[in-house]
Amino acid sequence: MDRLKQIETFVAVATKGSLTAAATAEGVAPAVIGRRMDALEARLGVKLLQRTTRRISLTHEGSAFLENCQRLVADFNNAEASVSAGGVKASGHLRVTGPAGFGRRHLAPLVPAFLERHPDVSLSLNLADRVVDLVNEGYDCAVRVGDLPDSSLVSVRLADNRRLCVAAPSYLLRAGTPQHPSELARHQCLTLSSEASQSRGWAFLVEGEVIHLRPAGRLDCSDGQVLHEWCREGLGLAWRSTWEVQADIAGGRLVSVLDDFAAPPNGIHAVFPSARHLPLRVRLWIDFLKHSYGDPGYWTRAA
Repeated sequence: MDRLKQIETFVAVATKGSLTAAATAEGVAPAVIGRRMDALEARLGVKLLQRTTRRISLTHEGSAFLENCQRLVADFNNAEASVSAGGVKASGHLRVTGPAGFGRRHLAPLVPAFLERHPDVSLSLNLADRVVDLVNEGYDCAVRVGDLPDSSLVSVRLADNRRLCVAAPSYLLRAGTPQHPSELARHQCLTLSSEASQSRGWAFLVEGEVIHLRPAGRLDCSDGQVLHEWCREGLGLAWRSTWEVQADIAGGRLVSVLDDFAAPPNGIHAVFPSARHLPLRVRLWIDFLKHSYGDPGYWTRAA
């Protein structure tokens, strides 16, 4: 139990940004929180937090450890709740949000099955290509694709998200197939025009290091679905997620290139304001998504 309390304390300090805030939330003295953190770092043999008089920041090891700890705490709370809830049924209104393109393909189609399992739950689904403020806009949960910014929100990883460089066979026949990311400079590349999206560019793994490129072309668009359609029409190369293009690859309408340089996957996450006292309907929705996406056959069927 002491080990779990240390982990819960680390999550609280990391998400709230200070020992004092974590202590206030728990109703103990900051010194108690400090001793728990010292004990955790001593047990692990690594520094998790950089502490100064003004602020606390995560070390590299702390950042890597945080997501696993958040998931462990959420799973522990879920395990307790599933027992204490007994036969209580989920009820009430669930407000969820997610990216428009991903949501149309991989959130909206799952809603009917979820509601059929939980007839006392109603659901509002907001699909928007912006980062919705869950707390101020009153949402219970969001699904977010890609790297998560530093946030006080709790996250649960639902699945991996891989990105591929793809093109139509007609484009490759006309322009040739790039053999190295450096060759993208001589190709027509279809890019997102929104500064808020893909801000670091297209990612590739070159000689063991992830690099980011900002290829250019005659066309860009703020809508990823339009880029996808342009790519299928043979207008250039695009850098898209597997959840979007795998059906076209399987059907021969698109071809993936530069696969030997594919960057490691990032994640598809469920994020929510707090793991404490999480309503049963929210917990069941997250579990439903995790179970659905974790099915090896899901992505093939969805495609």
